Amino acid sequence: MMNIFEELNEENFTLFAIRHYNNPQCTSTEEFYEDIRRFRYLKRLLKRYLKSGELRERLILNHLIVLSNLFGVDNTIRMLEFKLEDEFWPTLKTCLLYLGYIDEKWKLEIPLDEEVTKRMREL
Repeated sequence: MMNIFEELNEENFTLFAIRHYNNPQCTSTEEFYEDIRRFRYLKRLLKRYLKSGELRERLILNHLIVLSNLFGVDNTIRMLEFKLEDEFWPTLKTCLLYLGYIDEKWKLEIPLDEEVTKRMREL
């Protein structure tokens, strides 16, 4: 039997999210979709950083922590891999490393972002 989640796509993303969603306080589908929108907020923050240099690192870290609490670290990373373009990954990888969600050996082809690394050391 083939795993429908082997590769995430538009059709199975929400189903994957529902399957791995763990929020005992959630009382409505609206709350679930609110949590899913964090991926979009995160993308917006990353895009702003790349375009203008404005890094809101605490907000980025907060979204990553909440998403990881809701979906689990590995599932969150899989969902981010589907949702976010390659250009955002140096920033994201640096944040994930700072949070201890990945180690230095994770996806060596993705470089760390030096500015983000500097900012993480200041936290």
